[in-house]
Amino acid sequence: MTFWDLFTYTDWILFFFMALTVLYLGIFAFLSLFAKDADMPKAKKENRFVVIVTSHKSGKSLERTVKSVLGQSYAQRLFDITVVADHEDEMTMFHLAQQPITLLTPTFERSTRTKCLQLAVNNLPQFKIYDAVVLLDAGDVVEPEFLEQMNMAYEAARTKAVQAHKLSLNRDTTSARLSAVFEEINNSIFRRGHIAVGMPAAIASSGIIFEFNWFKNYILSARPSWGDKELEFSLLRQHIHVDYFDQIFVYNEKVRQAEDFNRQHRRNIMMQLRSILRNIRYMPIAMANRHYNLIDKLLQWILIPRMIMMMVIILMCVVVPFIYFTAALKWWALFAIVIFVFAIATPNYLVDDKWDSTFYKIPVVMFSSILNKFKLGRKLKDAVKLQQ
Repeated sequence: MTFWDLFTYTDWILFFFMALTVLYLGIFAFLSLFAKDADMPKAKKENRFVVIVTSHKSGKSLERTVKSVLGQSYAQRLFDITVVADHEDEMTMFHLAQQPITLLTPTFERSTRTKCLQLAVNNLPQFKIYDAVVLLDAGDVVEPEFLEQMNMAYEAARTKAVQAHKLSLNRDTTSARLSAVFEEINNSIFRRGHIAVGMPAAIASSGIIFEFNWFKNYILSARPSWGDKELEFSLLRQHIHVDYFDQIFVYNEKVRQAEDFNRQHRRNIMMQLRSILRNIRYMPIAMANRHYNLIDKLLQWILIPRMIMMMVIILMCVVVPFIYFTAALKWWALFAIVIFVFAIATPNYLVDDKWDSTFYKIPVVMFSSILNKFKLGRKLKDAVKLQQ
C-alpha cells in the first residue's frame, strides 16, 4: 500500500465518522427549534418529596445548595432534605448540622455518586411515605418555586422521570463560559430536540425527579461503579419516558479552572466509553424489537465525543491542505457545518460581549482537554482492561 492509498483511506474513514456525528447533532439541533414548552397546569395533588443532595469536597457550594432548597415556597411538611456530605471540611459540617436536614457524613475510600445515593435511601425514615425523589448536586441552586414547579411537572408528565433545565450559575472565566455553552448545547440537542419528536430526553446528573419506589428499587440494586448513563439506560430498557421541562431552572456552578474543565471532560469521555462497552450487546435485541429509543441512545454513545470530534476536524482542516489541497475542502465544509449546528443549539443569551474571546480559545481548550498529560490515553487503556 502506497502513502497515497493510506492517506486516502484514513482521510475518508475519519471523515465518515466525523460527518455521521455532525449529521446526528445537526438533525436534533434543527428539531430543537420546533420544541414547545410542555404544559404545566396547576397540580391537583401535592406530592411528598425527599430531596437528596450529594457532595464530595464541595464546601461553600454545598451550603449554598442546601440554603436554596430550604427556601422553597412548597409546604415544608411535604418535603424532607437528605444531604450526603462526603469528605467535607469541619466548618461546612458545622454549618450544615444546624439546619433542619438529615446529614450523612460518609468517608468512602473511593467515593461514587451511586454509593452516596444508596446510603441516602438506606437511611430514610421507614415510617415516612414519599411519592418522588429529587436529585441535586452540590453547587446546584434552585429558585423558591422549584419544588412547586416540579410537582406540577411531575403530575402533568404522568411518567416516572422528569428532567429540569440545567444552566450555568456563573460565567466568570473561559472554562466556565465554555461549560455553560456545552450545557446548553446538550439541552438543545439531547433534550429539546428529542422531546420535539416524542423521544425521551437525556437525563443530567441532577435537577431530575423520579417516582420514589422505582428509584429506590433501582439504586439499591445498582453497582457502586454505575453512573448516570447506566441509570438512563435502565429507564430506556423499561420503556420509561423521560420528560423535559425547559421552563424549570436548576442553576449549576461551573468549574472555573482549565484543569477542572479538562478533568470533567475526560471523565465524561470515560463514562461514554464504559457505557457503550457494557451495553452494546443490547443493540441487536433493540433492533429486533424496534426499540428505537434504546437504539438512539446506543447510537449516541457510539458516535465520536464532541470534544474529540472537534479536535479531529480542526486538525484535519489545518494539516490536510499541506498534503492534498483538494481533500481539505470537505473538511472545511464540515467545520463550517458543525459551527452552524452549534450556533443553532446555543441560546442567544450566551452570546455576550465576552463571546468572541471565548470562541477563539475553544481549539486551545479542546486540545489541552484531550492531550493534557496524556491522562486520557492511560485511562482508556484501564477502561478496556476492566471490560476484558
